[in-house]
Amino acid sequence: MSNLLIVESKNDKFFLQALIEELNYDIEIDAPIFIDDYECLEGLSEKRLVEALKSLLADIQKRQISKIGIVIDIDQDSQQKRLQFINKCLRQVFTLNNEFSDISQFITVNIPGYDSIEIACYFTHVEGQGELETVLKLIKTKESTYADCLESWRNCLESNNKLITDKEYDKFWISNYIRFDTCSSSERKQAERKCSMKNFEYIMKEKKYIWDFNHSVLDDIKKFLHLFVAES
Repeated sequence: MSNLLIVESKNDKFFLQALIEELNYDIEIDAPIFIDDYECLEGLSEKRLVEALKSLLADIQKRQISKIGIVIDIDQDSQQKRLQFINKCLRQVFTLNNEFSDISQFITVNIPGYDSIEIACYFTHVEGQGELETVLKLIKTKESTYADCLESWRNCLESNNKLITDKEYDKFWISNYIRFDTCSSSERKQAERKCSMKNFEYIMKEKKYIWDFNHSVLDDIKKFLHLFVAES
């Protein structure tokens, strides 16, 4: 029997894979839901999550899945609103005897012609808001002068009645941190491959040292992931 995580984007997948490797857990991560930035601005796509769950249901017996985890960003929503969103999506795919009332807790779902499976969810956040980039910004390990100086740029924008959202700012901060604060001059000659969020898989495989995987902000996601470790 295997355990599976459903994630929101490919970068979430690469980050969680790196964290799972650090923890030495045996957990598979399914294909990302691939929510793009424009859809995120209007809220997580219900359609795409339902499609992912339906695809998984059709394949569940062949893959012998026992537990499923759903990891999405909390963004600017409350935890309760995100739980309601997950429950709504699950009801469109499964017959539920109970629903989520909290993160990191399993609910049991019966599958016709199969055994029951357990499902749990987690929302990526820092102090109740944000997304992956918000977490990455907090767990950086290197001096971040280039990225931190963006604060002056943001203040300049505000003084000229131009605004940038926290979401946009955090993404820009991470891009600058990776490219200018953590890449050598030689690496910048191959910037898209070695110094860019466009190739975040490379960053998480080859440059994990630029993140602190022991930071306390990761304690909750580690507890969530531990739910999927097979009991010995």
